[in-house]
Amino acid sequence: MYFAKIFIQILIVGLFLYSKLLPYKDKLNPQYRSIFDFFNSIFSPIFNFLKTMIKPFQVGVGLAVDMTQILLLVIFLMLLNFL
Repeated sequence: MYFAKIFIQILIVGLFLYSKLLPYKDKLNPQYRSIFDFFNSIFSPIFNFLKTMIKPFQVGVGLAVDMTQILLLVIFLMLLNFL
């Protein structure tokens, strides 16, 4: 139970860093690139699946927010609360 909470907390931090570093993944040092690739292997299939069900939320003319990352964060936070 304790390790599950720590794992979810690591996933939350990884999700934050993943979202921040995604545009710059080609510029990462090899050490950090391997960590990024680890989180990418976890999050990419989840995002691809969620994008089939959830469309981006329109917040302006030609401007939309990808809700899949927010939904995944909410799921992780709910899991932390229930464990």
